[in-house]
Amino acid sequence: MSEPPLLEVIGLRKAYARTVALDGVDLAIYRNETLALAGASGSGKTTLARCILRLIEPDAGAIRLSGIDLLALHGAKLRAQRRSIQMVFQDPLAAFNPRATVARILADPLRVHRLVPRAARRAAVLALLDRVHLPATLADRRPHELSGGQLQRVAIARAIATRPALIVLDEPVSALDVAVRAQILNLLLDLRDETGVSYLLISHDLAVVHAVADRVAVLDGGRIVESGIPDAVFRAPLAAATRALVAAVMRLPAPE
Repeated sequence: MSEPPLLEVIGLRKAYARTVALDGVDLAIYRNETLALAGASGSGKTTLARCILRLIEPDAGAIRLSGIDLLALHGAKLRAQRRSIQMVFQDPLAAFNPRATVARILADPLRVHRLVPRAARRAAVLALLDRVHLPATLADRRPHELSGGQLQRVAIARAIATRPALIVLDEPVSALDVAVRAQILNLLLDLRDETGVSYLLISHDLAVVHAVADRVAVLDGGRIVESGIPDAVFRAPLAAATRALVAAVMRLPAPE
């Protein structure tokens, strides 16, 4: 691509004691693009995402968002930059304050980043709920009162509240049934088309990767061993790790 990448990761390394989690990872994500990270459990997907989000610190390498060196930011500058990168977790119930209402969950990022004055926050919260096709009546409920699909929509609403450039999606539909999964994936695609947001999708589900990703990078042992357009990568996998992922899908029993 001729345009500069939105996110650029160069030579990222991270080790825990004697275990190398990331071993010189390079990747780029462009605007309005979805890059999927696929790989077996323990391949380094979550560690890479957490380094990009600055939830953990890499040992070496560079991370740039819109040309800004994220690893050089600290304190107020880092907090300000966090509005540009948001995350949707696999289990939103565990990510939410169980005592907070949906309205409080959605209002917090608006308050923290001073995006909306207090008097206008209720209206902004209702607009976010509408954006993810949830009724306004859910605003005063707490997380345990919502279904899995509703919880994930609230998580997406919270992620888009700050109008981020990049959203990290960590297995966002793995805990949902098939019908709800399709609804959430379609919502994510619609939001990308409407806002131009980019996604870093972490998934072991090749069907999900096929459905939403423009490109896929396969991680194995902390290294990217193969990358490209999902259909081409999965149709004729070159790396052993990719062949194992494809073979695992083919071995799954057909539904009764």
